[in-house]
Amino acid sequence: MHRTRSLRALRGALSAGSAGALRAALAGLVAAVTLGLAACSPAPSFPEPADRRDAGILMFQWTWDAIAAECPTLGEIGLDWVLTSPPQEHVVGPQWWVAYQPVSHRIESRLGSREQFAAMVESCGEAGVDIVADAVINHMSGQDDPGVGWAGSEYDHYSYPGLFAPEDFHRCTESPTGDIIDYRDRDEVQRCELVNLADLATGTDGVRERLRAYLDDLLSLGVAGFRIDAAKHMPPEDIAAIVDGLPEGTRIYQEVIRGQGEPIQPEEYAEAGPVWEFSYARTLTSMVESRFLNPDVRFGPEGRTLPSERAISFVDNHDTERNGETLSYKDGEAYALATAFLLAHPYGTPQLTSGYAFEGRDAGAPADGEGRVVDASCADAPRGPQPRYEPGTWVCPHNWDLVRGLLVFRAAVGDAPLTDATEFEARELRSVSGFGRGAYGFVAFNAGATSATATFGTSLVPGRYTDAVSGAVIEVDGDGRFTAEVPGLGVIALHVGAVER
Repeated sequence: MHRTRSLRALRGALSAGSAGALRAALAGLVAAVTLGLAACSPAPSFPEPADRRDAGILMFQWTWDAIAAECPTLGEIGLDWVLTSPPQEHVVGPQWWVAYQPVSHRIESRLGSREQFAAMVESCGEAGVDIVADAVINHMSGQDDPGVGWAGSEYDHYSYPGLFAPEDFHRCTESPTGDIIDYRDRDEVQRCELVNLADLATGTDGVRERLRAYLDDLLSLGVAGFRIDAAKHMPPEDIAAIVDGLPEGTRIYQEVIRGQGEPIQPEEYAEAGPVWEFSYARTLTSMVESRFLNPDVRFGPEGRTLPSERAISFVDNHDTERNGETLSYKDGEAYALATAFLLAHPYGTPQLTSGYAFEGRDAGAPADGEGRVVDASCADAPRGPQPRYEPGTWVCPHNWDLVRGLLVFRAAVGDAPLTDATEFEARELRSVSGFGRGAYGFVAFNAGATSATATFGTSLVPGRYTDAVSGAVIEVDGDGRFTAEVPGLGVIALHVGAVER
């Protein structure tokens, strides 16, 4: 209608021959056209959030009842799977590592009964969370003297009635002590004993059949798959033979610790299933300690690590938090920052870790007078990392606002590639970095101790985004840029799931 009136005015001015009227009519027409174009301009087109779930959490020494109670929360915040501690009967003792010394394949341990385990799997399944069981199939106990296990099974070092006999174990001749000494010797690593643990002859049909029967039993209770403990100490073809015939879709995750200069490397095992990439955790530790999270860090074959689809990425696990090889809950905000990078970066399938605070490498989880581990709870856990935890306190990183925000970020960006790597030359900004996930998200890090204000260039669609961590609203301009203050040891995470549309 505005353009029609302006055209009429223009025709009238031409008929009258008035220069002033002509100029006024032309100005009116230009204004009308501009207004019309503005009215017809489409609203910004934001991609839809990917709604991806792939992250897991190790719930180290959590009882089956406690995991069952926590699973609704885990499902709600976007976790896909839980890795449990080993469920089989084990030697008796207060230390955490007794769980890794099987004496039978009965599902009865300090963490609960077979019935409680099955109920946990069912409850977690209802919450959309899969259970991955830690499967100890490389060895049995490391006790020289005969004993009785947690559920009453009698055993000797190389004899487990009804399960394994002395001929089912390796007799190590490669090492003078019978234990692994030289990790550069493949045969020694895979045939000798890991700290006196009776090493099963996994190359024999009988042993393979009994181990497969154990895995089948756990599958009958509803587990989605297994973490193969100490996979490095078994030839990959032995593992392949043991898991052969398991139902299609069974998750097979493997522990193979990468060691520089060693002949056994994770890549040998990747065909059977993803492998924990220890080099990732070491690199992340190094970056945080150097106060710069390098957005251009290379992972995958180019960076001498596993391909992303074959890697489980992590900040720490129950071993590394005890040997000091990586960051852990004891590093407070620095640990939280590393966890944010883990969840924001596209490499691998991320695994969080929840366990308990401890003093002394062998300290077991809090237990009652009969040795049963007490139920963990995160109901009253802090919403962020603490500078110190009392020994025996359960540590719940999945309860932290930062972690929950980054889980939402990860779900929104899906498998979008890493883009817009950002770092700064100015001295006051050298601890600040960031990267994007295309038009789906952008995350900024500050590995320094004090806050810093910086401007970031992104591939985000212009708009008003809500930071997934702080809840602050941040404006991304028409060039995809935004300016914000990044807290010390903090993160800003913008994504298409939290933008005004």
